[in-house]
Amino acid sequence: MEGGDVEVLDEIRAGREAAGMALVGEVGAVAEAAAAMSGRFRRGGRLLAVGRAEAAADAAHVAVEFTHPVIVGKPALPALCLGAEPALLPIWGRPQDIAVGVRPAVGDLAAARSLGMLTVALTVNATCAEADHVLAARSADPLVAREIHVTMYHLLWELVHVFLESEAQT
Repeated sequence: MEGGDVEVLDEIRAGREAAGMALVGEVGAVAEAAAAMSGRFRRGGRLLAVGRAEAAADAAHVAVEFTHPVIVGKPALPALCLGAEPALLPIWGRPQDIAVGVRPAVGDLAAARSLGMLTVALTVNATCAEADHVLAARSADPLVAREIHVTMYHLLWELVHVFLESEAQT
């Protein structure tokens, strides 16, 4: 490899390591969101996922994760993807539901929160004032940020099940 190629690879590696360390910093926030989500599922809530543009595919993936458990013995949880239409949240949503916004625009989760829905935002280096739980990827590289979000919603799925199982045993 030439010197320029090594420098590019070093930059890529550094960016991924920094994003990974930022994810470690978000673990507490992910666990808090999962605990709140498990409470909503326990009370009959559903997960409603939204994402605009390319984030709509990730919103669909979030819904699939919850409705199609990949681990034997884990229950399917009710989830719908509303695609790129956050305006549907107040139409489909109920107070006990969970609205998950993947890279939401300002205002995307406001109506859901005003209805009493639990709101979770997967953001990139930003805040989301209308979300109860903000999980930030903290990467300038959009592809790395997307990988971090995929990891986050897989963690949410797993932890929601952990909380549901631990509450069932008590």
